[in-house]
Amino acid sequence: MERTRSWAEPYKIKMVEPVFMTTRKDREKFIREAGYNTFLLKSKDVYIDLLTDSGTSAMSDRQWAGIMMGDEAYAGSENFYHMEEAIQKYYGYKYVIPTHQGRGAEHLISQILIKKGDFVPGNMYFTTTRLHQELAGGTFVDVIIDEAHDSESDFRFKGNVNLEKLETIIKEKGADKIPYVCIATTVNMAGGQPISLENLKEVRKLTHKYNIKIVHDMTRVAENAYMIQQYEKGYKEKSVAEIVKEICLLTDAATMSSKKDALVSIGGFLAVNDPEVFEQARNLVVVYEGLHTYGGMAGRDMEALAIGIKESVQDDHIRARVGQVQYLGEKLKKAGVPIVNPIGTHGVFLDAKKFLPHLTQDMFPAQTLAAEIYVDSGVRTMERGIVSAGRNKTTGAHNYPKLELVRLTIPRRVYTQAHMDVIAESVEYVYNNRATIKGLKMVFEPKYLRFFQARFEKL
Repeated sequence: MERTRSWAEPYKIKMVEPVFMTTRKDREKFIREAGYNTFLLKSKDVYIDLLTDSGTSAMSDRQWAGIMMGDEAYAGSENFYHMEEAIQKYYGYKYVIPTHQGRGAEHLISQILIKKGDFVPGNMYFTTTRLHQELAGGTFVDVIIDEAHDSESDFRFKGNVNLEKLETIIKEKGADKIPYVCIATTVNMAGGQPISLENLKEVRKLTHKYNIKIVHDMTRVAENAYMIQQYEKGYKEKSVAEIVKEICLLTDAATMSSKKDALVSIGGFLAVNDPEVFEQARNLVVVYEGLHTYGGMAGRDMEALAIGIKESVQDDHIRARVGQVQYLGEKLKKAGVPIVNPIGTHGVFLDAKKFLPHLTQDMFPAQTLAAEIYVDSGVRTMERGIVSAGRNKTTGAHNYPKLELVRLTIPRRVYTQAHMDVIAESVEYVYNNRATIKGLKMVFEPKYLRFFQARFEKL
């Protein structure tokens, strides 16, 4: 019989950053001053920071060594060519346009491909992606499977596209009104849920039929590939790197926030296969980001990114990364805390509707819950519900998403299992005392992406 072994992270800790616990009285003051918005807290007042996995990962010794090899020439930096080579090797796209981060790439592709009156189907919206599509004159259409909107469903590939919904919108609006289909790996707003390769192949077949492009939001593609390796038939013996390449080769272009999977603090890129789109993007990036060989990034950051891409697709790394998320999720499930099932890849998502059933969605239950967790333990999380969903661009009314979530996002290679235990204990405590929690009202709302800067008061 094979012996079961304990699991441990595939790295050693070489440097530490001290963190400090504040008092509950301090945290009550800090969250009130921040308008009950965890984005407006100062990082020094946070004990364990689960706000995002974007730019918050720990870089490796090789990445830090690469930082010292930065070629900061304005044009033709050697580091750009290293980054370009890594993207071509591990992802398979032909042409690369660097950007300061993912939303820079979203802006470029939206301006190039979308015209006023177009419709962009996708496997659930993401905040910045949808906004760039709308600013370019398009309308996002959700074509994700119904299971993605059900937090209790255990379906393994909730990122899958409903092919019938997709073909219906193409037929209703006309293929000429569909500039591309937006496919995210994984789907953040659904709880970090993956798309299967079987489904992506069917999407590719359908888009070929109508001569429509697929634009890949590949921010967490390695995590998606890991879930395919673990749960999709026929991929157990394939490496994560091989599956990542297979995913990318089924798409025409990609936007990447390298601050997630690729393990860097800043940076992103637009990658395309169409030479005409490439020429337009290479020209436009100069207007909005920087020259086409740096696009808003320093040479040293491009070098760290090139190295990070290679590290991100290593099986041991991604197994440990997703494993830490799974560990936290299982602890919360055992405590009876309502979370999105199955557990995703970059974070655990609390179901705020079930957590705080006495609060209506107009009382911002996810925003409320994120504030309460911070007050209890200094753990910073973030809202992914009605505040993030924003307003209907036509009527101005709130969008009411079916999922009202609090995201506990785990940075890569940063926290230990003991940190996960502290987080779980805090969430369990807040859950056991949930009946006393009151909701919030919004007292300040910015025009765009309100979840970043909105302010609230207690009801």
